[in-house]
This record gives sequence, C-alpha cells and structure tokens, in this order.
Amino acid sequence: MQTALTLETFLSLLLAVALGAIVGVEREKSHKPAGLRTHMLVSLGACLFTMMSTSFGAQPAQVAGGIVAGIGFIGAGTIWAEKDKVQGITTAASLWTTAAIGLTVGIGDYPLAVVVTLLVLIILASNSVLRRIGLEKNRAPIASAKVP
Repeated sequence: MQTALTLETFLSLLLAVALGAIVGVEREKSHKPAGLRTHMLVSLGACLFTMMSTSFGAQPAQVAGGIVAGIGFIGAGTIWAEKDKVQGITTAASLWTTAAIGLTVGIGDYPLAVVVTLLVLIILASNSVLRRIGLEKNRAPIASAKVP
C-alpha cells in the first residue's frame, strides 16, 4: 500500500496544528478546559480525516458531517451549569470552529483557513472590549425551571 504522506500533506498537517495552536493558546491563556493541545488535536484530526476521505472513496460532505457531529459531542463535554450560570459555550464553539479550520486546511484552502483563524482570534479577544462597553455580561444566567 502506498502512503498518502507527501511533502504537501505533511505541510498541511503542520499548518492545521499551527492554526489550532493559535486558537488554543488564547483558550489556554483564558484558563479554559479545552486549551492548546485539545485545539491542536481537533484541527489535526479534522484535517487528516478530510485528506484521507479521498483515499477510501468517501464523499467529502459525509466526512465533514461526521467531523461536525463528533466535535459536537466533544464540545458538549465542555459545557456545564454552575449555580445560575452556563459555562463553556464559547470553548465549545471554538472547538467547533477549530474543526472547521482543520477541515479547510484538509481540502487545501489555506488562505481561507488562515483568515478564519484570525477572525476567531478577533472574536475571542473582543470579550473584554464588549464587557467594557456593556454589550456582554460576564455569564448568562440559566433559566430556572421548577420541578413539580
């Protein structure tokens, strides 16, 4: 069996890891449960699944759907309720977006992957600015439900 590893695939995998690391560093600095390594692995895995989908004759759209579903499962594990607050939603969204970045690298659209990574960084960094001008609260309260 011939390997799919070429210089281009190797560089694509490295780019996916680097872009995942950029998002992961921000999450790590914010002391979030999914940090540097998790974002790197999500991006790398999504990239590899996307590149390999052509090797075993799968439809890329089906592979993308599987990636989205799998990351949804991982992301759900980062969301939790604490007292009257929900936490981890932004981290879950960053994992989901990081998978999309890896998928984008996997199809070879490197400029789009870089632009999306920069947009993610801007969005994540905007939290403190939005708080200062009163457009974002510290955490959204959970709607309390009374159980009969």
